[in-house]
Amino acid sequence: MTDRLIADRYQLASVLGQGGMGQVWTAYDQRLDRRVAVKLLRPDKVAGPGTVAEELRRRFVRECRVTAQVDHPGLVTVHDAGNDGDELFLVMGYVEGADLADHLAEHDPYPWQWAVAVVAQLCSVLSAVHAVPIVHRDLKPRNVMIRPDGTVLVLDLGVASVMDTDTTRLTSTGTPIGSPAYMAPEQAMGGAVGPYTDLYALGVLLYELLSGNVPFAGSTALGVLHRHLYEPPVPPRRLRPEIPAELEALLLHLLAKDPQDRPASAQKVYEALLPLLPAGGSRAPSGPLDPTRPFLRPHAPWPDRATVIPPQPTSPPTPRPDIPGAVDEARKLLDQGQLTQAVDILGGILPAAAAEHGEHSPVVRSLRKQYAATLMDDGQYRRALPELRRLADQFPAGAPQSLRFRYDSAQCLEQLGEPAAALAEYRSLLPLFENHYANPDPGLPLEVRRRIGHLLLSLGDRQAAHDTLARLLFDAERLHGPAHPFPAEVRRTLHWLSQVR
Repeated sequence: MTDRLIADRYQLASVLGQGGMGQVWTAYDQRLDRRVAVKLLRPDKVAGPGTVAEELRRRFVRECRVTAQVDHPGLVTVHDAGNDGDELFLVMGYVEGADLADHLAEHDPYPWQWAVAVVAQLCSVLSAVHAVPIVHRDLKPRNVMIRPDGTVLVLDLGVASVMDTDTTRLTSTGTPIGSPAYMAPEQAMGGAVGPYTDLYALGVLLYELLSGNVPFAGSTALGVLHRHLYEPPVPPRRLRPEIPAELEALLLHLLAKDPQDRPASAQKVYEALLPLLPAGGSRAPSGPLDPTRPFLRPHAPWPDRATVIPPQPTSPPTPRPDIPGAVDEARKLLDQGQLTQAVDILGGILPAAAAEHGEHSPVVRSLRKQYAATLMDDGQYRRALPELRRLADQFPAGAPQSLRFRYDSAQCLEQLGEPAAALAEYRSLLPLFENHYANPDPGLPLEVRRRIGHLLLSLGDRQAAHDTLARLLFDAERLHGPAHPFPAEVRRTLHWLSQVR
C-alpha cells in the first residue's frame, strides 16, 4: 500500500503492469470501498513541452473517451478519468482472472475448442468496438483476460484510432502503433487501418492459441514486419492434425495479406465459428477459466468465488514483513470503514507471518482471527469459512476457543445457503455450549437453539421447528423474563407458525 491518493479518492496499492503509455495500479476507491485499477500516464513522458509528450497526452485522453463510448460486457468498465496535478489517470473496474498469455502458457496444447470460444467472444467485442467506429490496433493475448466464469474481457483501447473523418490522427506519418508480432501488413507500412486490421490481429491470436506460437517471429521488429508482409503462414493442421479443416480455412482467411481478402466483419467471423462452438449443456465445463463455459452454461452463476484470489502485487516483497505495521494499518482502515483494503492487507501478510513465526504461533493465530472476522464483516463468508475451520482445529476439541470458531463457521454456512450443513454443526455444538465450562455465557445456547429452529423452518420441517421454538420460549422467558426482546422474537415466530400450519 502506498500513501499516494489520486483525485483525493483512489489510493494506489501496487503496480499491476507498465508499458509505453504508463503504469497500471491496483487501487482502492475510498468513497465506495472497492478495488479498482488505475492507469497513470508516466510523469517522465508528460513533463515538459514537445511533440512526443503532447502526443502521449492526447492519446491518453483519447483512451478515456473512446473506452467510455463502448457499452459491452466484454470491455473493461470505465469508472472515472481526469488529471491529478501533471498526471492523467483512468479508473477502471478491477478484473479477476488470468490474462490470455498466461492462460495459454498454463495449457499446452491449448484445446482447439477453447480457442474457438475465445475468438468467438472476441468477435462480439470487436463488433461493438468497430460500430463506434473504433479500431483497437493492439489486440494480443496480454490485452485479453479470461474471467473465472470463462468470459473474455478486452483491455486497453489506448492505441485505438477513431475512424471519424474529422478526427486528427495521433501518429506521425509512417509511425505504426501496436505490437509487431500481431501487426497487419497495412499497419506495419503505416497505411490506413480499419476493422480488417483487428481481424488480422485476431487471426494471429488464434494461430498462437492453436499452435503455441505466433505465425511470424524474428530477432528484430523489422524482421517480423517483413515476414508479415511477404511470407505465408504455416498451416496449423501440419502442427496439429486434430484441428478442424474449416477452422484452419477461417484462420488463413483472417491472415490474408490484402485486407480485401479477409472476412468482411467480426460478425462474419463469428458466424463461421458458430458450427464449431459447443452446444448448450452438451458437457460440463472443465472448471473456472474455461472459455467454453459461457456457451455451455449461458448466464450461469460464476463458479465457486472462493477460488478467485486477487493477484499478488508485482512489486518486490520486503525481506522482513512489518507485521505489526500491517495490523495497525488494517485496524485504521477498519475504523474508517475501508473493509476491502483491510481484507487485502491482512490476507497478504498472513503467508509471510506464517513463514516467519510458524503456522500455530500466537502471532499468526491472532492475525488469522482478525482476517476471518474482517471477511465476515465484509460479507465474504465463503473465504472466511476455511480460515475459521483452520483456527478451530488449532485447539483441543471441546475447548471454548474451538467452539467459538466452529460457531462462526456454522454462521458462515447459514449465510452461504447451506442450511443442512449449518443445522448439523449447530446441533453438534449445542450440548457442548450447554456445558458451563465450555461456555460461561448462558444466553448462547438459547441463540443456538433459535438458529436451529429457524433452520428447521427453512428445510420445511415445521413441526420440529415449532417444538424446538416452543421449548426455547419457555426457557428464554425463565432466563430473561417475558418482556425481554429475545423471547418476544421467538413468540412472534411461533405466532406466525400457528397462522400458516
